[in-house]
Amino acid sequence: MVYNELGKTGLRLSNLGFGASSLGGVFHDIREAEGIQAVFTAIENGINFIDVSPYYGHYKAETVLGKALKDLPRDKYYLSTKVGRYGKDGVNIWDYSAKRAKESVYESLERLNIDYIDIINVHDVEFQGDLEGGLQKVVDETLPALVELRKEGVVRHVGITDLQPENLKWVIEHCEAGTVESVLNFCHYCLNDELLLDYLDFFEANNIGVVNASPFSMGLLSQRGAPAWHPAPESLKEACRRAAAYCQERDYPIEKLAIQYSTSLNPRIATTLFSSANPKNVLKNIEYVNAPMDEELVKEVQAIIGNQMRVRWKNT
Repeated sequence: MVYNELGKTGLRLSNLGFGASSLGGVFHDIREAEGIQAVFTAIENGINFIDVSPYYGHYKAETVLGKALKDLPRDKYYLSTKVGRYGKDGVNIWDYSAKRAKESVYESLERLNIDYIDIINVHDVEFQGDLEGGLQKVVDETLPALVELRKEGVVRHVGITDLQPENLKWVIEHCEAGTVESVLNFCHYCLNDELLLDYLDFFEANNIGVVNASPFSMGLLSQRGAPAWHPAPESLKEACRRAAAYCQERDYPIEKLAIQYSTSLNPRIATTLFSSANPKNVLKNIEYVNAPMDEELVKEVQAIIGNQMRVRWKNT
């Protein structure tokens, strides 16, 4: 496993990180004991960064993860969770107020069975952009509340997450230097979309570490194909299906190529998150990352995706 420093935080993260969204049954139902074992498997094999959110499974992911963490030494992992986006009974709830942000942090600490959070993120800031106060509320209210908790030692570092990297840039440009220490962006450094590269110079100039997520582009880059709910346009889905078939013909699963590609830009991107509640899949992805990548196949796959490269969609 390769370890990279996240910006100027001093945190050295494994270049492959464990996304705990699957523990919430976000993609399909899980067996809790198997999910807990998936966490143990990740840590035992060199992964030292775990990301979760109250939103994933409507608190379930944090709850299941907390059952695993109570049996793991605290110095074996770094953990990030989030504030701002929640859910109940299938309904999305967004609350970026300072009061709710602070409450949420303490609730997460209890569910996760830990005493402090390494990175606390404002979750999917673009949704606040659609609410009263817009992104300015994240700057004026949410982030200052988290900075207060950082001063108190409840959290160690503060970050923001979003699908759209331009929103991350806007927030950073409009808040005091040093407020935001890391960003988490997903689906923009993978085989079909490397938009995140356009923003790395800006993040580095502002001493901000970068976390990449979803190397499989939320299922587009998989043999199974994108789930029915995937918000990508059909033209992109079809291009990725062709790419997956091409890889299968060459006995090189597109999942293997995808996760190798997304973890290959070190150390500019500190870590790439994948999610699985299956211990065997965790091991398989670690093996993929540690194997040499077929760079010629990358070129061939991206040629197949062709004019669908960087095709975007709105967050849901």
